[in-house]
Amino acid sequence: MTVRVRFAPSPTGYLHIGGARTALYNYLYAKATGGTFVLRIEDTDLERSKAEYEKLQIDDLKWLGLLHDEGPDKPNPKYAPYRQSERTEIYQKHAQELVDKDLAYYDFCTEEELDAMKEKAAAEGRDPVYEGKWKDPAFHQEALDRIAKGEKPAIRFRAPKKSYTLNDKVKGSVTYPENMVGDFVIVRSNGQPVYNFCCVVDDYLMEITHVIRGEDHLNNTVRQLMIYEALGAKIPEFAHVSLLIGHDRQKLSKRHGATSVNLYRSEHYLPEAMCNYLCLLGWSHPTEKDIFDKQDIVEVFSLDRFSASSAMYDLEKFKWVNSEHIKKMDNASLILLIEQEPETEFFRKQSPEWKNACVELLKRYAQFITDFPKLVNELILNDDPEITDPLKEILSWDTTPQILAFIAEETGKVTSEFISEAELNGWMEHVKKIMGVKGKPLFQGVRAALTGHDHGPDLKFLIPLTPVRVLKNRVAHLNK
Repeated sequence: MTVRVRFAPSPTGYLHIGGARTALYNYLYAKATGGTFVLRIEDTDLERSKAEYEKLQIDDLKWLGLLHDEGPDKPNPKYAPYRQSERTEIYQKHAQELVDKDLAYYDFCTEEELDAMKEKAAAEGRDPVYEGKWKDPAFHQEALDRIAKGEKPAIRFRAPKKSYTLNDKVKGSVTYPENMVGDFVIVRSNGQPVYNFCCVVDDYLMEITHVIRGEDHLNNTVRQLMIYEALGAKIPEFAHVSLLIGHDRQKLSKRHGATSVNLYRSEHYLPEAMCNYLCLLGWSHPTEKDIFDKQDIVEVFSLDRFSASSAMYDLEKFKWVNSEHIKKMDNASLILLIEQEPETEFFRKQSPEWKNACVELLKRYAQFITDFPKLVNELILNDDPEITDPLKEILSWDTTPQILAFIAEETGKVTSEFISEAELNGWMEHVKKIMGVKGKPLFQGVRAALTGHDHGPDLKFLIPLTPVRVLKNRVAHLNK
């Protein structure tokens, strides 16, 4: 069996991170099995669906590296079209076939009649079910007569009187009892098919073998199982992945922070980091790895590593994952990204060797690409450091003014833009051997004089990146 999976977003807004996680799982399973990843656009909500949202969602998927094998822009003639709005005739044809087999029927009930059924059920303490006359085959001819006169009926599916059991790859055995749902509409009176019907017809005709989606669809599944059965279709394997929740254990929403991929893109998260983090929300690596690339996961991804428990969305963990991916990136790629940021004029002017050394040093401190310009300004270019209490203590030691005087004298002799690591080592040796400063007063005194901080990156990497004019200004500032 060739695996065929699908991601089927509704283009009614930006791509939600929950949707991105679903797309990721489908993509990974397709790649892991040598299958096909299908993108299908569920745009039956004609009022809210917009072409610009479809484009934005596809752009976000491409940014994440989740490239589909088939879709609106990559049609396979056997399965096209891939937008539900372009498949209305297909749905109507299959709905009519169900009517012809008495598995569905025309319904002319008014909204008032349907409301009265709901009120009666509520008064009797039971779930509402359809009790209109049109379910009786005796009224089929009357329905045909009204249709001949131009009236437009809904088409209602005749729900079988039996229970259904779903063997879900994540949730295990799920049983839907008899009479859980009554007869339900599959085509509205305006001719528009409803979600559950479109979804099943599409999965059937597109030969989808596995449906990986959020557990919020679990309640829909009983209706879909009924429709698969009525169509004579093979039921795909289902995997309903856990919901994303916030720290308050409520379903993830805007109150928990940004929820769209687009917003995280604008906040400079790396696409590989987002895929890495989203993958961990409900799925675990066989060796318990936390940091990985999509390609690493393809080799080990399967449907038996999902957790049935809700996944806690932790923004701090996401930031940490992003920082770990920055550490993993090659310096050349980081440099290209940094140079696209504003306020990097100084960085862009430096030599390739300087940029490489700078990125190698600073990437261990950065959570985001936007941190690099800030780190350069703070650690390399800041010549007016804040006099903190720990720094005041170092400056109060007897040996520190001597070190400041020596550094001021030495930097005054330098004619190049930067000093070398060898020159820095020479200064350290002079302070240690000639001036007799050792231990903590040596290392912290020299650090304070050169950086204006009591702690920070290793001096042998940081100081050769710092312009001599900045070193001079720092010493002068500290000597005031």
